[in-house]
Amino acid sequence: MRLDDFDYELPEELIAQHPPDDRGGSRMILVDRARTEVRETRFANFPRYVHEGDILVVNDTKVIPARLLGRKESGGQVEVFLTRRLAPRRWLALMRPSRRMHPGDRVIVGAADHAIVVEEERGGGEWTVALPEGVAEMRFIERFGRVPLPPYIKRDAAESDRHRYQTVYARVDGSVAAPTAGLHFTDELLQSLARRGVTVMPLTLHIGPGTFRPLERETVEENVLDPEYVSVRTASLDEVRRARADGRRVVAVGTTVTRALEAALAGAVTGGGTVEIDGEQHLTGWTDLFIRPGWRFRAVDALVTNLHLPRSSLLVLVAAFAGRERILDVYKWAAGRRFRFYSYGDVMFIR
Repeated sequence: MRLDDFDYELPEELIAQHPPDDRGGSRMILVDRARTEVRETRFANFPRYVHEGDILVVNDTKVIPARLLGRKESGGQVEVFLTRRLAPRRWLALMRPSRRMHPGDRVIVGAADHAIVVEEERGGGEWTVALPEGVAEMRFIERFGRVPLPPYIKRDAAESDRHRYQTVYARVDGSVAAPTAGLHFTDELLQSLARRGVTVMPLTLHIGPGTFRPLERETVEENVLDPEYVSVRTASLDEVRRARADGRRVVAVGTTVTRALEAALAGAVTGGGTVEIDGEQHLTGWTDLFIRPGWRFRAVDALVTNLHLPRSSLLVLVAAFAGRERILDVYKWAAGRRFRFYSYGDVMFIR
């Protein structure tokens, strides 16, 4: 497959720069894979389209304020963008400007004794760094970090983004990007789903900076995704298997949930194992699963998803789920009706 086959034109003014005034106030595209009809509704109506016995799977990862601005001891400004926790106080980080950094350099963030120590270059602008010893790790990140808004949002992060660029069910620190399909859900809507007999099931996939990177190779199959951490209860996987055997639907909230579930059931989670977390057994590890057209879906029956960038792995996944031509036609329809695209944009339900 050619990457050009997953391209489309989008007027820049349709890229949402701010969230809607009210969480849950987005427009929703309803796509039925068994029909050609495409309809518009409001996301507030989403509970009408799920059924008793359905399982709604959400990603409970929490976005950390991963952008830390500091200065070298020589005076130059440096951005340290934390991307993955390796051990207590040790992280992988993108450094800007990277070419001027050297092992042993200290980046002062806030007070003079709050120094991030640069350790080893990993290539591609990425380094291992050590956070300061004199302050609690997450307290330091929360105090001095900034929300890592996507590069297509052309503004500085505001204080309100700490709340709005986060799902209401975010629980486990670790992502540098939000699982954006989940941004539309409110506590009230989740309660409405529970009253309808829908089971809300969490899992964790920590989203890395690779979600913003365009695919580089023109042949789709030659592209490789960065590995991301996954944790899902083994009991949840058993329930997903039972639901599908019983004819009940598994509804994934977002591409991250889709990748996590499909990877878990396909044996594509590696480098971890089954561990006990909060008294329950979890399958943990890393996945670089790239879902492309031709993938046989083992877990997901329906998908809630935002409108994604052209030539991106996220768009390729959605095309694998609903058909490439169908999805590109829907995107063209959505652009014509002035839907809002990308992270803070509107939403689609594919059933």
